Amino acid sequence: MTTKPLLTALLPLVSDLSRDLPDQERYRRLLQAMRSLLPCDAAALLRLDGEWLVPLAVDGLAPDTLGRRFRVSEHPRFKILLSHSEPTRFASDSDLPDPYDGLVNAPDANLEVHDCMGCPLLVDEQPWGLLTLDALTPGQFQSLELEALQAFASLAAATVTVAERIQHLALRAEDEHQRAEVYRQASGQDKELIGQSKAHTHLLEEIRLVGSSDLTVLITGETGVGKELVAQALHQASSRANKPLISLNCAALPDTLVESELFGHVRGAFTGAHGERRGKFELANGGTLFLDEVGELSLTVQAKLLRVLQSGQLQRLGSDREHHVDVRLIAATNRDLADEVRNGRYRADFYHRLSVYPLQVPPLRERGRDVLLLAGYFLEQNRSRLGLNSLRLSSEAQAALLAYDWPGNVRELEHLIGRSALKALGQQAQRPRILTLQAADLDLRSVAPMPAAALPLPADAIQTTNGDLRTAVDTYQRQLIEACLQRHQNNWASAARELGLDRANLSRLCRRLGLK
Repeated sequence: MTTKPLLTALLPLVSDLSRDLPDQERYRRLLQAMRSLLPCDAAALLRLDGEWLVPLAVDGLAPDTLGRRFRVSEHPRFKILLSHSEPTRFASDSDLPDPYDGLVNAPDANLEVHDCMGCPLLVDEQPWGLLTLDALTPGQFQSLELEALQAFASLAAATVTVAERIQHLALRAEDEHQRAEVYRQASGQDKELIGQSKAHTHLLEEIRLVGSSDLTVLITGETGVGKELVAQALHQASSRANKPLISLNCAALPDTLVESELFGHVRGAFTGAHGERRGKFELANGGTLFLDEVGELSLTVQAKLLRVLQSGQLQRLGSDREHHVDVRLIAATNRDLADEVRNGRYRADFYHRLSVYPLQVPPLRERGRDVLLLAGYFLEQNRSRLGLNSLRLSSEAQAALLAYDWPGNVRELEHLIGRSALKALGQQAQRPRILTLQAADLDLRSVAPMPAAALPLPADAIQTTNGDLRTAVDTYQRQLIEACLQRHQNNWASAARELGLDRANLSRLCRRLGLK
């Protein structure tokens, strides 16, 4: 390769270094220029994050690739690339599995990558990530000079450095550690806020804004949108990040135990209290307390919580001794608490104390193509779990995901991908190298489920019970509740709200009907 074509490709990128461009645009230009000079079917820029490689930009790969998280130990080619300081070119007939098998945009007849080359990126002499190129044609890279890839790798490192320094300058007046942690969840890559849509970006901006404060945050949104992940991100973005984050699901406990869980108890406070126990508030002292399903709290518990939030003082059950706590409260609910206040089911003063900073998490149907990034994240998880070389979506399956309305949001998508992958694998006569999920494997309904209240009375409900009205009604109720629980992924609180029942009454009804 002569020097002139290389300079022609590099000069615009060098000029970009002095321009104020969004990071995604910088990386996109870099990959496009590299592909114009080094012909290939796909290219990617990946950042090393602990034991994971996170795609920042891709060109020629399936859109869900950006949502995938590659564990280095599970991908020998990535491991080899990171272990070398110079570019590496793999032989076309290498038997090492390729992380991009099935992900290159090409006709389904030719899914396996044959040629692969890559180069590590070093920033301040430390491993930062990888630049990779892939081709479906065997031998396509044999004539390419590795020096050209090394030149692009050096420019990529400079591009990354510029992007990070611009971000550092933008955040200099703030706590950079807090802002960086917004994009990460509790532990490693197990949980992460993934998305590029306008709605998701706005949510991240709000988290950055309120994260560093001690304001009480009320997270609202439909079931399955990831409210707990947002709470974790708020905690990690705060000055309390190195202190405990204690969680309590208020819907999972009866009223008789909620107070003990929140405030603790002393020995003999109630039957079964054989010793002293600290409550969630004391355990979270100095850190953050996350109350999920806060809309399920009784009026009595709301009044006692209000006192703690106002004064920072609490008493364990059965004790007169005051304990002072310093806790930041984050609450979450999928109820409309303002409506609950208007209907007298929620204390107005407690609601206003909770909603100092309301934060709405958008439903998945409003996040556009984020569904493909999230699908990629769950596909890679299931690929590893099932021991597959590659797990991918057909173009029809991608279209089906984009067209669906997602009443169960991200949780529904996670369960759908896991279930579909397992079923599709079970239908194979022999274990495939690449498992492609088709639209039929996803089995998505074309319309949203009919509300429980609108379900017609089954014609056989009375016929099969010999006209016994009580038995027929029980059969009908059982069918309604089962359908409702299925829609809400067995979330009893959400099902009770849809059915217009108190959660405790629904539980008792289910026991009578034999559903519990």
